Amino acid sequence: MAAQLPEHERTTGARPIGATTDQDAAANVQQMFDTIAPKYDLLNHVLSIGIDRWWWSRAARSFRPILQRPEAVALDLCCGTGDMTLALLKHRPSAAQNRVPHLRDSSIVAKVGESPQNSDQPLIEREDTPGAPSFAASSRRIGDDNPEIAPILAVDFSHQMLSRGAEKFASHNILPIEADALHLPLADNSIDLVISAFGFRNLSNYEAGLAELHRILRPGGQIGILDFNQPEGITGALYNLYFKQILPRFGGLISGDPAAYTYLPDSVARFPRPARMIELIANAGFTDPTWTSYTFGTAGLYRATKP
Repeated sequence: MAAQLPEHERTTGARPIGATTDQDAAANVQQMFDTIAPKYDLLNHVLSIGIDRWWWSRAARSFRPILQRPEAVALDLCCGTGDMTLALLKHRPSAAQNRVPHLRDSSIVAKVGESPQNSDQPLIEREDTPGAPSFAASSRRIGDDNPEIAPILAVDFSHQMLSRGAEKFASHNILPIEADALHLPLADNSIDLVISAFGFRNLSNYEAGLAELHRILRPGGQIGILDFNQPEGITGALYNLYFKQILPRFGGLISGDPAAYTYLPDSVARFPRPARMIELIANAGFTDPTWTSYTFGTAGLYRATKP
């Protein structure tokens, strides 16, 4: 009997313990991130020894040519509390540097509940939980805060994570949108850059996620997927010691949710390795997919272009 392929070679998406379907996995992940949101930033910085900031900054710099174009629309997918969004913002031009046509009527964001393919409305409309902050409310249009420069779109489906991100975005040209990464309320061919930092791994279906990114990107648009990787050799052994033994205990203690920090190393172990991720990206219709190793292969950046 032929040996079964390792899980990272056959996984189709995130599968927290107890989840058997895409829907179960998505609901589990959403609840988990809502729960750990209050301590998420602290744990990110402490558990990564501050390296996470360098990863975000390095990834953002690599897309500087796109980000410096004032009309370019960038999307931070699975933005969490917004640190990657703010790293992207550092490379956006200021209003004093550029003037481009007013973006108030651009057809980027569709109405929630309406088919993105057929929508020409640059609005988000949603029913918010009573007393909860409103993200991308119907009164706000693309470019309202700074009509000369397209805003960065920050998308996440965890309300608690996005609430904390919205506090950071308040004084910036950033539009928070509460939405599912597999069903984005965005028009076809409307985005120039999609970047996801440590969030793509948590999607319940990787192929569906890549297909959705391909749909919303303009021809010539690029994706950047920054995520963890399982290194090999001595580096892998040391990585596993920290990631599977120390991190779950420390993270669970501080966050109050041990399961979330057991899920983290498990999700990395089952996430496709670079060779397979590059294959999935190419199969989704992207060209020139690459992977750049960060910090001895413990993380890395996938890049590709929509032809």
